[in-house]
Amino acid sequence: MAGLSRAQIEAKLRAAQREAERKYKAEVDRVNRENKRRVDEHNRRAAQHNQQVVQAQQRRVDAYNAEVARVNSHNQRVNTNNQRVNDRNRAMVAEINRQLRSVATTGPRYTSSELELVDRLQERAAEHPEREYDAFLSYARIDGGEVGIALREELDQLGASVWFDEVAITPGKSQALQMDKGLRSARCGIALLTPAYLTGRFWTERELGALLHKETLIPVLHNVTFAQVAEYSGILPDLAGFETARDSVQDIAAKIAAAILPTS
Repeated sequence: MAGLSRAQIEAKLRAAQREAERKYKAEVDRVNRENKRRVDEHNRRAAQHNQQVVQAQQRRVDAYNAEVARVNSHNQRVNTNNQRVNDRNRAMVAEINRQLRSVATTGPRYTSSELELVDRLQERAAEHPEREYDAFLSYARIDGGEVGIALREELDQLGASVWFDEVAITPGKSQALQMDKGLRSARCGIALLTPAYLTGRFWTERELGALLHKETLIPVLHNVTFAQVAEYSGILPDLAGFETARDSVQDIAAKIAAAILPTS
């Protein structure tokens, strides 16, 4: 660079530097554009692949859900049909049992209200097979002791386990707690309704209050009528019951046992 002044040399250097910077920036821009193109192409292919995967998975899910819906619909139809068959079978069995009881030439004879009571007892008592006793017998000793003992003995001979205070109460322990436990442990409750029972003595009132909450309450009337019972309670007259004025204690026990003992 002989003959060039210092200023000219600096000017040429600046021009060369600017040209180098321009080329460098152009190359960087080119590389960035190429990288962006490749990234965009990769993203496009990835998005396309992902969409295909999602669509294929969705088709499998839709096919699975359709099969589940088909199976559920089939099962629902089967369950509905089975329920109808079971209901029809239960109705047929109940009607056959009703007819057999009503036309039987031997054994106790049932009134229509007694048949309704027995049918209800059989259905409700079967819901609690785990209970310790088949029945809790509530009575007033003053005028129901003799019949209560006879009824308990007859039920015992027929295979029914009965909570009965003279047998179940343990001396020295709380009588109230033992009676409450007996009430909870029985599948059914038998209320031996006598004149003394209806006068509202403490223990019979206590027991009856608990028994009235059972759908399996079995009233047995002794020396009282349903009309007299109606004066005592507005609940009991709505229930059927057995009467010693109509049947012997033996027959009443047979009717109760047939209703509360397991059928199998």
